[in-house]
Amino acid sequence: MELRERDQKVLEAVISGYIRSGEPVGSRTVSKHYGLNVSSATIRNIMADLEDMGLLQQPHTSAGRIPTDKGLRLYLDSILKIRELEKQQQVLIRKAFESNKNDLEELLRRTSQVLSQFCKQAGVVLWPRLTATRFKHIEFVRLRPRQILVVLISKSGLVQHTILDWEEDITQDDLDKYARYLNELLEDAPLAEVKDRILREMESEKVLFDQLFSQALALSERAFQEALDSAEVHIEGQMQLLRNPEFADVERMRRILEAFEDKTRIIRLLDKALDPQRQVQIVLGTESDVNELQELSLVSSPYKRGETVLGVLGVIGPMRMDYSRIIPIVTFTAALLSQLLADPKEDMAGQGHPEPR
Repeated sequence: MELRERDQKVLEAVISGYIRSGEPVGSRTVSKHYGLNVSSATIRNIMADLEDMGLLQQPHTSAGRIPTDKGLRLYLDSILKIRELEKQQQVLIRKAFESNKNDLEELLRRTSQVLSQFCKQAGVVLWPRLTATRFKHIEFVRLRPRQILVVLISKSGLVQHTILDWEEDITQDDLDKYARYLNELLEDAPLAEVKDRILREMESEKVLFDQLFSQALALSERAFQEALDSAEVHIEGQMQLLRNPEFADVERMRRILEAFEDKTRIIRLLDKALDPQRQVQIVLGTESDVNELQELSLVSSPYKRGETVLGVLGVIGPMRMDYSRIIPIVTFTAALLSQLLADPKEDMAGQGHPEPR
């Protein structure tokens, strides 16, 4: 949708005023504070036209206007001017990462804390997905009869621990043989494809007549299913989010807290936002398929190790977040985290999932 310059300026003024105050914005406010050299009556007519286009709405008969989701999307895509992150803030964010740089779990947890602290909203970090990397090594460790620890290592240095309860007891010697066979079979395979490769191998004649191969593949299929399907998200600052005036209502507050309590909803939202081709992505609540998060928005950016996209981080807040301030914080933090993960002096290998499954 293309707007005339004057219409665009009025839409920008209404949205800027609404982001700042959380209240409907009237024509007088637009005329007085946003430097438009036209009368209040003209601004009212423009606001009425924008309402007819579905870009603004009037919550009460005598009130000013607030943006619709359509109006907010147009603003984000074609009008928003993103501020440059101040040098002082860059220094403070870097300083916040000075400790715990060698521990992947603590580094990601710290990232969510930094996002919450600097954006005054909820900070979220999706744990690295193994499916984005390639296979390097697998080990099986017999913990006790019929219980096996599986250690899966990707080429990017991510480590996933999974504990399996198995139907029969397997000796450590046999487990070592399974590992050698699988390490040869799956060498450098994309982890997103290993399950298909294992299933094809299970159908081969060699496996049908060899108990060792058959047992190794059955064990690895189960291990990969658990490891690759697992997802973890760090969330910090839910209470920061609830300080926004629009969530003062008890019922709305309860819905938000319930949405954050079930992390699978947040993971679904972050998965939707994981686009390696885009430095920043904004998902308005009504654009997501997570009904419980309809009143919220996500500003996100992917983070990498080398050229491999590992996950996504971001900020969840109200629809009227100060996007021009928050976007540069999110993108700078994602770039900084990627730098820390890629630095050869920072050895992330050996850091696994925060809790064995």
